[in-house]
Amino acid sequence: MPSSLYLADPLIMRRVLLFILFLSGTCFAQDASVFKPDAVKKEVVATRISQSLRIDGKLDEAEWQQALPSPSFIQIEPLQGALPNHLTSTRVLYNRQYLYIGIMAHDSGGKKAIRATDFRRDFSVRSHDHVAISFDGFNDHRNAMAFTTNAYGVQRDLLVFDDVLTDLDWDGLWKVRTNRTDSGWVAEIAIPWQTLRYPKSTDSLQQWGFNVMRNRRLTNEVSAFSPYPRSFTFTRMDYAGVLKNLQPPPPKTNIRIQPYVLGSYDRYKNFPAGTDPEQNSFRTGGEIKWAINPNNILDLTFNTDFAQADADRQVNNVTRFSVFFPERRQFFLENASLFGVGVGPGEDISGGTMRIQPFFSRRIGLDDAGNPIPIDAGGRYVYRSKKRNFGTLLMRQRSNDITPGTNFFVGRYSENIGQQSRIGGIMTVKNNDSGTNVVAAVDGFFRLGESHSLSTMLIRSSNNNGGKNGFSGYAQYYFTNNQFKIWWTQTVVTRDFDPAMGFVSRNDVIGTTPGIFWYYRGKKLPFKKWVRAFEPGFMPEIYHQASTGKLIETQFNMNPVWFNFQDGGYFGYLINPTFQRLTEPFDPLGITISEGEYRYVRHLFYVSTDPSRIIGLNSEIDFGSYFNGKLNAGSITLRISPSPHFSLSSTFNRNRFIKVGDNLETATADLWSITGRLALNPRLQLIGFYQRNSLSSQDNYNVRLSWEYQPLSYVYVVFNHRGFDNTQLKRQTEDHVIVKLSYLRQL
Repeated sequence: MPSSLYLADPLIMRRVLLFILFLSGTCFAQDASVFKPDAVKKEVVATRISQSLRIDGKLDEAEWQQALPSPSFIQIEPLQGALPNHLTSTRVLYNRQYLYIGIMAHDSGGKKAIRATDFRRDFSVRSHDHVAISFDGFNDHRNAMAFTTNAYGVQRDLLVFDDVLTDLDWDGLWKVRTNRTDSGWVAEIAIPWQTLRYPKSTDSLQQWGFNVMRNRRLTNEVSAFSPYPRSFTFTRMDYAGVLKNLQPPPPKTNIRIQPYVLGSYDRYKNFPAGTDPEQNSFRTGGEIKWAINPNNILDLTFNTDFAQADADRQVNNVTRFSVFFPERRQFFLENASLFGVGVGPGEDISGGTMRIQPFFSRRIGLDDAGNPIPIDAGGRYVYRSKKRNFGTLLMRQRSNDITPGTNFFVGRYSENIGQQSRIGGIMTVKNNDSGTNVVAAVDGFFRLGESHSLSTMLIRSSNNNGGKNGFSGYAQYYFTNNQFKIWWTQTVVTRDFDPAMGFVSRNDVIGTTPGIFWYYRGKKLPFKKWVRAFEPGFMPEIYHQASTGKLIETQFNMNPVWFNFQDGGYFGYLINPTFQRLTEPFDPLGITISEGEYRYVRHLFYVSTDPSRIIGLNSEIDFGSYFNGKLNAGSITLRISPSPHFSLSSTFNRNRFIKVGDNLETATADLWSITGRLALNPRLQLIGFYQRNSLSSQDNYNVRLSWEYQPLSYVYVVFNHRGFDNTQLKRQTEDHVIVKLSYLRQL
């Protein structure tokens, strides 16, 4: 079939979309593997004690023998509903200060069977043996607080809402120690009551939603205390069991004060005249968190500092979409699920390549290049309950030589409807001497059943400084069960849409981005000893220009081959026939491509070995035609982790253009990076990162010593370097040495 036909024929595109719509309709009758939550919940009974326990991972105190063990776990992966091959049990104790959880993860392989690749907090669960606990203190079947640990006591914690919105970078105050033996491993956890959220009650016993999940990484076997469909997660709290017999103390004054002191030395070479080549500074600041009651939390920040945040990684972008750099600063990461509503590419919900967010926290305290701008002060107030959630954020950004002093405001409200649906709105205001930008949006999320959901948002932007008003929005249907994942996303962004405090991948576009994945584990699956699932997919992306209605881009992303292996690795092949109508010149990595119509086909191979092994390999090979020439690209990452105390990974990325653009240029852009981590234990670590970009002759490196000398209190020693060639072809460098001490005090 000629490429011009299958890339742009509207009839064929309509047939493709109707086919996906038909499949999604038939799935309403195919939910057998997605069972409903049990009417009779499994129970764990908590035992009250008068003594405090020593948290050492041994569970050898007499109090642990008083606690009743949990019922048997049930397998989630790979055989949903079967008994696990390796037993797990849980016991729960509590006193006036702490809730204690003891988990025994039995393993016939003993210590040799345990997998862990590093000591990074909020570690990747694909690489570690781990156990995870989820609490629903208000028993509303919507909200979860989750605490995860690996076999070495490394912590991972998160807040989850409706099993859709996640605050992965929330750091709770809790303690865990583990012990590895010849019969498995043990986790002993102590969570202060101030960290948890629950109703105010003094004279009656409470019962909470509760679940415990375990992943034995050697065989990739997942089991849980209360079973749930494998297409969901352990934070889907309508499937949780019950933790009974709790009588926590009434919530009281709960204030966390975290001041810091910081000293820095900065050196600049070959910078413009007027820049002091050497600078020293000393400053103080900090944050206050006041949990007014279980529903209301107030955060205040003064002289906000993010010296410990990871540096951004450089990216060589060859697409027509803006690069989205994730937020890495702790203050803004907390409660991101409330304020960060929008649509975009993700593991569970896909919007194609388009991303639309009315609020993006990186617009505060950072310039367009990612350089920090001082923040004088700010505050955030959040209210969460069974019926509604709302919050406000107010920040004052200091002026500098380029940017005037700026005020930022965000207000968010959502009302819960039924069991797991909600409607809401968000408003952002950016104000400085240049004018005021206002963005207002209304949104909704509707759970239509265990497997079906619908989300939507309408957004309007306006400026009072002569700028024009704009509009954007999206609607997305999403379905998942054990056999299929299907979505259909419609997005629109007008030419004048300007979310000054938000993010949009592209203006003047209407996007149609449906998709389908098929998960096959049947009897005809080849090589079942090594292959867990065959998961082909089809993810077309179709974009029209909003101002004219003309078709400007199609991508028929098809992966006819995708195998997920039993050990967690994968192999996939994707073919991507593409049509591009450029309405203005496009300059990928400095190569100019003029307006016109282009048709080309690209091929992609994805390979990953078991991510939990000592040596891991991950590669993406991308080649084929590209506009009027060819582009051969790829990246390969090699990781070596002989012990979780030491890990080293290196990534090489190359884009090789062959006779591309107006001048038929042949050029190569390489990006190298290397990351190392040396950890004495989860609380004392040395992390280093280096990256070099041949395109800009830019090299960056960051070295950070982190010591958590007591829970959530840190000493940081940070060294940052950035070097690049300026317009006079002189090597311009900047070096920063930072020493920071923070201390957390819980009142």
